[in-house]
Amino acid sequence: MRILVSTDIEGVAGVFHAEQTRPGNPEYERARLWMTQEANAAALGAFEGGASEVLVNDSHGNFRNLLPDHLDARVRCIQGKPRYLGMMAGLEQGCDAVFMIGYHSRAQGRGILAHTISSFAFARVVINDLELGEPGLYAALAGEYGVPVALGTGDNRFIEENTDLLATASWFQTKEAFGLNSGCSLTPAAAQAAIRLAAKQAMPRIASLKPFVIAPPINCVLTVTSSGMADLFCQLPSIERVSGVVVRFNTDKVESAVRTLNSLSAMSTMLR
Repeated sequence: MRILVSTDIEGVAGVFHAEQTRPGNPEYERARLWMTQEANAAALGAFEGGASEVLVNDSHGNFRNLLPDHLDARVRCIQGKPRYLGMMAGLEQGCDAVFMIGYHSRAQGRGILAHTISSFAFARVVINDLELGEPGLYAALAGEYGVPVALGTGDNRFIEENTDLLATASWFQTKEAFGLNSGCSLTPAAAQAAIRLAAKQAMPRIASLKPFVIAPPINCVLTVTSSGMADLFCQLPSIERVSGVVVRFNTDKVESAVRTLNSLSAMSTMLR
């Protein structure tokens, strides 16, 4: 059984501020170690629960955060960009389930460091009338590959937003959000021990889990952070202007929608 561990940083225990998520400072170096340790805890739990192979996907920012020398020797680590499947790279190798580790609340949510793909560019993402953050978008991408989400870890707001959406997944709360940059967290050591156990306990349930599937055609309505951002995105013929800060596009599958959103995010950097 092959497990994909997709690992972000904002939902990791002890992480509260954007400075901890950005390279170039000591706080980031400590947070990336905690991120790596939570990913490794999930991998160890998966192996203890019967996994024959674990792929760990570095799913934050530039996708070059994890410290491979702190991962179990049996793990294979996916890093770097660009890659077509983004936070779900590894699905194309044939996986049985996904663990979402260190994930966070969607844009305009009430979770710690809440955003969707790009806090600079995107204020709201709606796919076929469902408002989704990164967990929903990437769970739907996994669903197109027939792969369910077995476990999600992060703050309470992340869990609240996705429990109904991913009804068969298991959850573990690493911290309670008080606001965008405040909350109450488990210690890294306590979170890692609990994630290891949660991953092990999730393994026997995988055969009964259901993938999250959004049926095509796919309609994406995207609220952006400024009219200038909408001006930029509408340079692409496939993007239609709805209003000053709302654009939309249609496609045939979730994978295409995710690739478009990631491309728009990359485009947005020219306005910084």
